[in-house]
Amino acid sequence: MFAGQPELERYYQRVADKHDLRKDIDFDTRVESMVFDEQTNRWTLQTTRGKLYRAKVVIAATGILSDPLFPTAPGLEKYEGEWYHTALWPHDKSVDFTGKRVAVIGTGATGVQVIPKVAETAAHLTVFQRTPNWAVPLRNRPLSDQDMAQIRAGYPEMFPKLRASFSGFLHSWDPVKSTDVTEAERDARYEQAWNSPGFAKWIGLYNDIAYNAEANRIYCDFLASKIRERVDDPATAEKLIPKDHLFGTKRVPCETNYYETYNRDNVELVSLRDNPIKEFTAKGVLTAEGELEFDMIVLATGFDAFTGALNKIDIRGLDGQTLRDKWKDGPHTYLGIQVAGFPNLFVMGGPHGKGGHGNGPRCSEQVVEWMAELVKEIFERQLDRVEADPEAEREWTEQVVAAAAGTLQATAKSIFFGDNVEGKPRVYVAYLGALPEFVKRLYDIREGGYRGFIIS
Repeated sequence: MFAGQPELERYYQRVADKHDLRKDIDFDTRVESMVFDEQTNRWTLQTTRGKLYRAKVVIAATGILSDPLFPTAPGLEKYEGEWYHTALWPHDKSVDFTGKRVAVIGTGATGVQVIPKVAETAAHLTVFQRTPNWAVPLRNRPLSDQDMAQIRAGYPEMFPKLRASFSGFLHSWDPVKSTDVTEAERDARYEQAWNSPGFAKWIGLYNDIAYNAEANRIYCDFLASKIRERVDDPATAEKLIPKDHLFGTKRVPCETNYYETYNRDNVELVSLRDNPIKEFTAKGVLTAEGELEFDMIVLATGFDAFTGALNKIDIRGLDGQTLRDKWKDGPHTYLGIQVAGFPNLFVMGGPHGKGGHGNGPRCSEQVVEWMAELVKEIFERQLDRVEADPEAEREWTEQVVAAAAGTLQATAKSIFFGDNVEGKPRVYVAYLGALPEFVKRLYDIREGGYRGFIIS
């Protein structure tokens, strides 16, 4: 089950209170630049508030999906109505769609969540879609006290299972192939997964869906039939069915009543491939077919994933080299944790790490434990520098890229290859391996005296 934003915030507030964290946090402060001083082996950080920080070790936990993307069409600054980005939703006011003409641009993970809510009260909703996604039902529901008691009772078994699973989820791929069972058995399994909550419809199914194109297409046919069942207008249903990628090769959005939303009289779907937006105007948007006026525009246009947030900071390492320049043709890392030429800088949740392809908090947890021990050693042993060896970095980066090259994921345009960002090089930026093997590798490297790191 997925928690809503207020519940998540309450949890963070409680953790901050429990561990007295606020005294160690500077809020509303953005880091603009980081420069490594080779004489003192210290980083100097410049912030938007003008305050300078000096640190021996920097851990960049900037997040995979934290740098919002905006439409490439010009003129947004001319628009006179309300506009919001789903990743920058205002927390200090309530956004009211009632009686308004609203445009939502984007039908990815956040788009499929906001579209049904807007449609409930808007006078008219126009959805601009570039690429349809294989969205599947979330099946979320409130949890009773009895539910929570049962969940808590299962913690002793649950947490070790999460740490040992492929991607940090309770769901695991079925080792049985879909081609090794009867059609009736396979269809029954798909129906069972369809009616189950969460990721059962993805990583809880036959494992050959992840690597066998024909097996995946059969599952896509099943999902397409569900979309056609849920959408009344056949032409609209076909617009909502992906034709250019297989299931799971892009982020899989989980939705509630998303497809049924298009059965409402006040909802219209516009394909940006057929009718692209040329520019924003004072009253709305100008498309290839003419101007459309809106009272509000909601941008669900995604993120510059994995590398965007880090590249927003002017990071300068040895010999003044910038991280932006080093990564101009794609990221290079060792274990997704360090970058050669940037001593004592550790990356948490960036490119080539396990968190990009799994349960982020659970995948990150074990990496943080390993990283914390290394940072502790830096101070206890009074080390000057820990930095990635360039050869180890090259080998790891090549291994990560090669592992993705022959997969179904390589057949799709996605954030995992940076395809959603204009001008970004098409290079694989996530990590496809299993969590237990990745963690084992980390500890094997430690036992070997931190192989691949230069320590001085």
